[in-house]
Amino acid sequence: MEFGFYQTLQLLGALGLFLFGMKVMSDALLLLAGDRMRRILAKMTYNKFLGVSMGFLITSVIQSSSATTLMVVSFSNAGLLTLTEAISVIMGANIGTTITAWLITILGFKVSMSTIALPLCGLGFLFMFSKKEHFKNLGEFILGFAVLFIGLQFLKDAMPDINQNPGILEFLNNYADLGFTSVLLFLLIGTVLTIIVQSSSATMALTLLMTAEGWIPFELGAAMVLGENIGTTITANLAAIVANFRAKRTARAHLIFNLLGVVWVLILFYPFLRMITWLAVQTGSDSPIVSAAAIPVALSLFHTVFNILNTFLLIWFIKPIARLVEWAVPEKIAPVRDIDEPKYLNKRMLKFPETAIATLVSESKHLFENAVFEIVTHAFNIHRDDLRSDVKAKKVIRVTDEDLGVNVRELYLTKVKSIYGSILQFATQAQSTLKLQSVQNNRIMEIKLANRKMVEIIRHTREVNRNIRTYSTKDNPHMKKEYDFYRKLMLTHLRGIYLPIPPEDISSYKKELKKLRVKSLEKLSKQNDEIDRLIREDLISTLMASSLVNDYDHLHDLIENLVSVAELLYCRSDTLFVPESSELAEQVA
Repeated sequence: MEFGFYQTLQLLGALGLFLFGMKVMSDALLLLAGDRMRRILAKMTYNKFLGVSMGFLITSVIQSSSATTLMVVSFSNAGLLTLTEAISVIMGANIGTTITAWLITILGFKVSMSTIALPLCGLGFLFMFSKKEHFKNLGEFILGFAVLFIGLQFLKDAMPDINQNPGILEFLNNYADLGFTSVLLFLLIGTVLTIIVQSSSATMALTLLMTAEGWIPFELGAAMVLGENIGTTITANLAAIVANFRAKRTARAHLIFNLLGVVWVLILFYPFLRMITWLAVQTGSDSPIVSAAAIPVALSLFHTVFNILNTFLLIWFIKPIARLVEWAVPEKIAPVRDIDEPKYLNKRMLKFPETAIATLVSESKHLFENAVFEIVTHAFNIHRDDLRSDVKAKKVIRVTDEDLGVNVRELYLTKVKSIYGSILQFATQAQSTLKLQSVQNNRIMEIKLANRKMVEIIRHTREVNRNIRTYSTKDNPHMKKEYDFYRKLMLTHLRGIYLPIPPEDISSYKKELKKLRVKSLEKLSKQNDEIDRLIREDLISTLMASSLVNDYDHLHDLIENLVSVAELLYCRSDTLFVPESSELAEQVA
């Protein structure tokens, strides 16, 4: 029977059914195990071998290397994974995706799934009526699994008989006997097909079918598998187009890793195929050179051995690959704007709870370390260089009594207000649209609280700044001395918070913050006696006294809030596993 337009539509329909089953199954697995997998991914990738293991585990469980890679790109975008960690996870994902090929080979070619596919659909359909979300997701997985193999059976039936289609046979004969040029041609075909259907698993299924039906020999099937390894990287690179430089680096690293693997296999192509043939025969299968029916097993073996060897060879070169990618994708410095805008907030980060929380933390830290510290230091007539210097606080205050002319209100409007509003909006969206665990919702509440405290810090700073500007230039030496004390206390306090950021040891930093809070408040409390003395001895006017007392209260709140913000933002060992806090609940309420 000639292969015409109707038969082409049948083939495309069967491929579409296969892809639909794959998507339903993968989405259901993400819902069943995605939260746990994402938490594992964010927490257990500090070692490159552990990262490879996590990539393999996650891809094996959710049955989609593209989903794993997109997850890695999102996590890199949010700063949850470093570039070297992301590369190691991608290496593991490449190994994990070979499980899909084995499932198709064993259940699609060695075992007839068509007899149980429809009963499985019925079973999955029954689970869909469950009120429990877990069973509904399980039903979707079973349904997707069954539809996938129904689609595969339709694909097998829709594949034309090459002996009855001389046109196809002639085309293949023309392009399959060109030696190594044919290998490169079919590598390109595998790449293009994977880019078009956006699924290496679907292209793998087509390749297995083409070889099993005798369309192409083993070596050209292997070439298509290599092409699929290149084509599958397009998903991550497309997702990274609109992401930040970290995500782009991760996507490029995926492409470079797969390209390097394809290059060395092409150099050793025929010896490598002989090794795979030998392995296939040793495992009890027929030689793929002799029997077309043995090629699917040999191709699955080729796919697995290639990805394992490629990972084993290149895992030692993760850092050079990372340096190459960092050179190719430089960090972009944001342009200076009249009104500051969020640096990290991005709607795409609302895809997962982990990336949303990490993004909120990054944006809040950036606001605290830059705009807030700048406003506070300048409002107390302290240069930020003096804050970072080793010069004693007393000497800094003595030599810097110039008025920096800071307009705290204007700085708040241009550097803080817009970002603060965006953080609150992003946090609220995350709470309303994502399925958050109580600890995750609790963490977002902490971040919102930290940002409210930052605004309070600026409000208190504005009040103190007004009197610093007034009395630091007046003739009354007592008032100047008091406000110099306030400035010196704030400089010491800011140094204790700012200089250790980012903290090397979170536990030690937390202890130091507690000590700093107590020490600063004790110093401030002792100064209260000095204010009483000045009032008793009539050394300052009632107006001056009220200013000192009011600013004493403002400074007290400043000391408390600065430490609280630092604790909320930096004293969490893991932003994804935060113990619930009754104290936080009281503060937020």
